[in-house]
Amino acid sequence: MDPALHTYWRSTAAYRVRIALNFKNVDHKLVPISLVKNGGEHRQEQFRDLNPQMRVPFYQEGSFGVGQSMAILEYLEETHPAPPLLPTAPHDRAKARQIAHIISCDIHPLNNMGVLNYLSDTLNISPVERSAWYSHWITEGFAAIETLLRQDRERGNYCVGNAVSFADVCLIPQLFNAHRFEVDVTDFPLIQSVADYCNRLDAFARAHPDHQPDAERR
Repeated sequence: MDPALHTYWRSTAAYRVRIALNFKNVDHKLVPISLVKNGGEHRQEQFRDLNPQMRVPFYQEGSFGVGQSMAILEYLEETHPAPPLLPTAPHDRAKARQIAHIISCDIHPLNNMGVLNYLSDTLNISPVERSAWYSHWITEGFAAIETLLRQDRERGNYCVGNAVSFADVCLIPQLFNAHRFEVDVTDFPLIQSVADYCNRLDAFARAHPDHQPDAERR
């Protein structure tokens, strides 16, 4: 039985894992889990029994399953090492992880659906204030990444050198969300350059939210 990825078309964390599975040519099936329909399918008992955190992505191989996108990426790197998503040199691996973690640890957790809904529904902040919150954390994180890219004397077409890494796998979904929420990213030309190269690759194109079986019209 092929591995299964429990996913939601607009989840940036699931988007990361879709890119990695495509890039590594891992045969798998997609199991859509709507975060909005029927009160959120991720909250239903069947999925909660599978993943107590009730979040996507969740990756399954037989009786083994693991949540959290970065844990899944590390697992795929260890079990499907070719083609790699981490460079060979330790300092380059650290660079890739640093950028990936700026996104996955500092930007995304503050701007995911649960946080945005809490800001609106519980704290009663206005749509304008919510947009300002979202834009602030994207802009702050992207400014740091842009600086890291500019300072890297060995930078190539991608975040680290001339090969796709964890950094790119995390960056492209976050840039998609920045555009979705109309965040001004004109001050980040190096990030956009990396995105231009990544989005030419089939692994990234097939993982795009608009190309998912559960995609909805926006």
